[in-house]
Amino acid sequence: MYDAGKIDVAVIGAGHAGIEAGLAAARLGCKTAVFTINLDAVGNCPCNPSIGGTAKGHLVREIDALGGEMGRAADACTLQSRMLNLGKGPAVHSLRVQIDRNLYSQTMKHTLETCENLELRQAEVVSLRTEGGRWYLTTRLGAVFDAGAVILATGTFLGGKVFVGDVSYESGPDGMFPAAFLPDSLRELGISLRRFKTGTPARVLRSSIDFSELEVQKGDEPTVPFSYDTEQTIENKTVCHVSWTNDETKKVILENIHRSPLYSGMIEGVGPRYCPSIEDKVVRFPDKLRHQLFIEPCGLHTEEMYLQGMSSSLPEDVQIAFYHTIKGLEHAQIMRSAYAIEYDCCDPLQLDAALEFRELPGLYGAGQFNGSSGYEEAAAQGLVAGINAAHRVLGRERFVLDRASSYIGTLIDDLITKGVSDPYRMMTSRSEYRLVLRQDNADERLTPLGRKLGLISDDRWEKFCRKQEQIKAEWKRVNATVFPPSDRLNEILVSHETSPVGTGVKLADLLRRPQITYRDLEEIDTGRPELPQAVLESVEIGLKYEGYIRRQAADIEEMRRVEKKLLPGDIDYSKITGLRLEAIEKLSRVRPENVGQAGRISGVSPADISVLLIWLAAHGTEKKEEGSL
Repeated sequence: MYDAGKIDVAVIGAGHAGIEAGLAAARLGCKTAVFTINLDAVGNCPCNPSIGGTAKGHLVREIDALGGEMGRAADACTLQSRMLNLGKGPAVHSLRVQIDRNLYSQTMKHTLETCENLELRQAEVVSLRTEGGRWYLTTRLGAVFDAGAVILATGTFLGGKVFVGDVSYESGPDGMFPAAFLPDSLRELGISLRRFKTGTPARVLRSSIDFSELEVQKGDEPTVPFSYDTEQTIENKTVCHVSWTNDETKKVILENIHRSPLYSGMIEGVGPRYCPSIEDKVVRFPDKLRHQLFIEPCGLHTEEMYLQGMSSSLPEDVQIAFYHTIKGLEHAQIMRSAYAIEYDCCDPLQLDAALEFRELPGLYGAGQFNGSSGYEEAAAQGLVAGINAAHRVLGRERFVLDRASSYIGTLIDDLITKGVSDPYRMMTSRSEYRLVLRQDNADERLTPLGRKLGLISDDRWEKFCRKQEQIKAEWKRVNATVFPPSDRLNEILVSHETSPVGTGVKLADLLRRPQITYRDLEEIDTGRPELPQAVLESVEIGLKYEGYIRRQAADIEEMRRVEKKLLPGDIDYSKITGLRLEAIEKLSRVRPENVGQAGRISGVSPADISVLLIWLAAHGTEKKEEGSL
């Protein structure tokens, strides 16, 4: 053993959570070290080569609005860009891009390497202990680091074990070494761990695919960037393709289902509910005639193609057989077999809203270690954990986002109050305030907080302020502009199946009509200034959904009123008369910070909340707005 020196913040893991955690801590002025088992795995995308998607796109926009890195990197590495759910309302519009997998990893690695205050090291952390308010990390090569705070962002490496049929072996993702020693050290600290599992599909050789009869899926034109910093036009450089399984695929899988470690009992970990393997889909949905798969490129300088929607842990020979039953893949050459991976993660009920272990001050969790699934969920938690670890070292107040501020706040609140029984995936349906938490207004909601944190540059802030001024001016203009009735105006209205006008009408009232957009009125709206599309989008959505947004804002105000009613950390729930036994058990375990959080715990009823409110009438305290710094 040797003394490797003191650091402020140590981050264990350099996946999507570790990257955001390390950058945030370093950019806030803390001496930061990011440890990874393999430097070539920084920012690796072991599953799908994409960023964003339904609700996940919201998270990326929010990360960017706070000053995080994922959006910028995704824009720099985009191969194809698509806005999902455009047939639905703006609350669920979500950006998703195919990325160049290797370029993304290189981009993130270089960002870490060139970040001031940050040291990137290839080292396996094998033990962790705390003494005198400091944390001591020991690497496999005997280096001992003295840190003020530690962030666990271990992804699927922690106790990682790969399964392909009846073959299993200790491994991290993509054939990397696992973190085999650290789990025992965490258990010695009193951390409750559980086993989860995830899986990834095979990669196949591009030239072995018959694209002639496959459905082509093109990117959107024009494209929209993730990052508010991105000014260059993002180009679609490639296309994806769509195919389907069939009866023969199903037959091959069912005839070999006994060879799946998922059904033979070899796999102990719980898999993601919303991203099942193909064998799980076949068994769970026996009446479904076919399942869709997407054939996606992994990069411009590789011939590997990713089969989205076809993860599996079946034996290699069975994989070859069922992939060959699918149109376009009849002669597909598998370059990397599909596999399932089992790993250790913590019970997130041990964490508080800053992602700090309640019983272990200075220790934070982020990403899949907290029981979540997905790159975007991991990055969001990494950013929050990194900010809070830095704030602890710097003696600043913790940074907490609530459910009404962001999807990030919803994600963290779900994890720490409801816990997880399987890998958590963010969805728009998880947010009760999704009409307010749209991806188009992430900057409006969060960039002022990012600025106060110190993560938003002067140039970025000036750009943001200019956009807000343009939005304000455009709101004023559309409410002041009146169009007299005219044949041309009524032709436009009737052609869009909305009623004509007989008197003067405000531009704002026309835009409130569901059938009418800015583009439809371009010919007659001659006084419109040159404005970015994002400004027009903001005003149009605000007008069309004004009543609903106002109603949701009232709900948010009420939620925050209840959230201000703090519950003391040392409260003995067993001594509060009137609480049910189940509520006492759940409240004692989760240790909610306020009444609002208590009400979201499964097993705590409205009657229990009434009892708590009565108790607080004599003992309660108020808090200031969190996240406001």
